[in-house]
Amino acid sequence: MAAAARFFIRGVNSKLSITGVGTGVHSSFGATLLKLTPSCNSRSKTQRRHAAHFTFQPDPVPTQYGPTQKMNLFQSITSALDNTLASDPTAVIFGEDVAFGGVFRCTVGLRDKYGKDRVFNTPLCEQGIVGFGIGVAVAGATAIAEIQFADYIFPAFDQIVNEAAKYRYRSGNLFDCGNLTIRAPWGCVGHGSLYHSQSPEAFFAHCPGIKIVIPRSPVQAKGLLLSCIADKNPCIFFEPKILYRAAVEQVPVEAYTIPLSQAEVLQEGSDVTLVAWGTQIHVMKEVANMAQEKLGVSCEVIDLQTILPWDIETVCKSVVKTGRLLISHEAPVTGGFAAEISSTVQEECFLNLEAPISRVCGYDTPFPHIFEPFYIPDKWKCFDAIKKMINY
Repeated sequence: MAAAARFFIRGVNSKLSITGVGTGVHSSFGATLLKLTPSCNSRSKTQRRHAAHFTFQPDPVPTQYGPTQKMNLFQSITSALDNTLASDPTAVIFGEDVAFGGVFRCTVGLRDKYGKDRVFNTPLCEQGIVGFGIGVAVAGATAIAEIQFADYIFPAFDQIVNEAAKYRYRSGNLFDCGNLTIRAPWGCVGHGSLYHSQSPEAFFAHCPGIKIVIPRSPVQAKGLLLSCIADKNPCIFFEPKILYRAAVEQVPVEAYTIPLSQAEVLQEGSDVTLVAWGTQIHVMKEVANMAQEKLGVSCEVIDLQTILPWDIETVCKSVVKTGRLLISHEAPVTGGFAAEISSTVQEECFLNLEAPISRVCGYDTPFPHIFEPFYIPDKWKCFDAIKKMINY
């Protein structure tokens, strides 16, 4: 089914028809689409397909982990997998097309280096990939499964939610599949449309027994992935695919870990707390600069990093200080993880809030193609939300 969908989306130029789009604060989306004119086609096709809604800003070069090397995000993933295969003789990597490097080249060269018994292809069957990974992990080996796109992880939903997440609990901790890590390219890419742009983290955040991690940069990607692989719980590691080549940093060559379930305060501020993860962090950084320059508003930027279990303490501590909270993610607003954060902060920090909590997210529609720039929660939407909070 997934293979058929991939063929369909690549081979058919479909037209988008949307009726009754959104409610509440998002009801203007349909009207926005209707206002489009032929002048929207003035830019070239290349510009439309590759224009990014953010500017990547690398973190300072880490010095605590030894020598570094210039890597983009997919190369940092490769480096982490290489470190794991070299240090753990039981580690295996498997998935669709991983033997020749994968569609995003994250496993390139690993089969040649470690052999076809440790890096190998699977059939086009996500349920089978995860089910096999559970068995490998239960047998005591380190299983690293790749789902080619996060959009196609849903056939494996039952295996993840009803098997991997519950294996330890149903056996009274006699058995577990904690050595399982599931990798998947995630999020919008600029031209992915319905089946190559989704952010499904909230679906799994409702499931105890697994951990969900989303990095913002090459340095974070390698350290967090190695932490997931070492963790004794099954982990889902979503990789922002728009950053695979766009994000370049000096990344430590040797293995290192970054703690899970610890948010990182990237920029301290006093007026508004901005919370995001993955690609959206770079949008938030730009928004924080805009708010300071145009409004004189000081924003505190927090990268959540781990979606489940998430760092409640760091976020609430910041909101107590600033009195305002804006959460942003690419996934649809209804049932998105921003709702969970908002609810928790409302319960824990109610008397400290100076304005209603704001969520700037995707719309409650399937991810569009030609209208993707209007769907994405860009810096201008976030900036408008900050202005409303400050003037509340």
